[in-house]
Amino acid sequence: MNLELSAEQVAFRDVARNLAAAEVAPKAAQIDASSEFDWALHRRLAELGFLGLTAPEEFGGQAADTVSWCVVVEEIAKASSTVSNGITLTDGMIHYISTLGTQEQKETFIPPLVRGESICSFALTEPDTGSDAGSVRTTARHEGDEVVLNGQKMFISGAAYADYFIVVATVDRELRHKGIRTYIVPRDAPGLAVGEKLDLMGIRGFGTSPVFFDDCRIPASNQLGGNEGFRVVMQGLDGPGRLGAASQALGLTQAAMEAAANYSLVRRQFGQQIFDHQAVQFMLADMSAEIEAARLLIWNAAWRRDAGLPFTKESSHAKLFAGDMCVRNVSNALQIFGGYGYSKEYPIERYYREAKIHQIWDGTNQIQRMIIARQLKKEIEAGAFL
Repeated sequence: MNLELSAEQVAFRDVARNLAAAEVAPKAAQIDASSEFDWALHRRLAELGFLGLTAPEEFGGQAADTVSWCVVVEEIAKASSTVSNGITLTDGMIHYISTLGTQEQKETFIPPLVRGESICSFALTEPDTGSDAGSVRTTARHEGDEVVLNGQKMFISGAAYADYFIVVATVDRELRHKGIRTYIVPRDAPGLAVGEKLDLMGIRGFGTSPVFFDDCRIPASNQLGGNEGFRVVMQGLDGPGRLGAASQALGLTQAAMEAAANYSLVRRQFGQQIFDHQAVQFMLADMSAEIEAARLLIWNAAWRRDAGLPFTKESSHAKLFAGDMCVRNVSNALQIFGGYGYSKEYPIERYYREAKIHQIWDGTNQIQRMIIARQLKKEIEAGAFL
């Protein structure tokens, strides 16, 4: 693996970095305070090709590599976790449709997502089912040329604004993961209702809401990916899910470290810059080392995905490490600010609220440890343990 970004990857990074500084960062605090989605910024991402960065060119995408996408997500996340979440969700939904959908489904649903004209949400989590994706309770009953959905989804990112949902349901709860199926469900499908927007601690401007299905009827042709629902759900979480979450955690931590480092050069205590105190230097040094380690883990998993190599363990490595180091180091960055960090006067307060989700969504970090351990066992049994 070449650890030096290519000229094209640098170009993507620089455009994203300039956009983040000039247009995203000035709006970040207001997005958080109002908890309102900024459609103008979302469409600006589309204009620059960031909403369809890895999408096939025939549907308006850039067909870029995963490393480029991770770099872009990191740069936007430095300015706003909420805005970067629009990139990760859109790429994830495009991934599902482009790899599993029929030609008609691809032509219908992908171009509007790439253009930023519509949002598609991923409806997996339920009130009693989060990390255990094989235990979803939302049911799908096939009746002739229709499918009838019943159940409830919870914590669905973008649901308040979504035009479509990729819904994970079961045709038979007794079959557990073998009964899992996925369906594309339009917002106006009879029997679908979106609940009130949740008042979250962080990532507040992306319309996270519950979704209800009460004899919701859709055409059977809206089934996505045939009868291999659980496998394709897991494959989607490996890629855009975990790598996106890891890249967002990385960008957030980078922003927190830069804010703390800059503050340490202007804040004085005991007659000197607080940067000159060894306790502060050590916290910043640890942040720097762990940020670089997270970035390399992310790039390695992304490179393996682009090379067609197995990357399940590597994407879990990246998500686990980036999520844990984000919570730890954003907390330390706030510590450097002292009491001022506890005030909304500085963005570190927002960073602190946004950090925790990175140990929870797209598979909790406890689940990542289980995935890694399971992959290690396979390698040991196969005599390929490294």
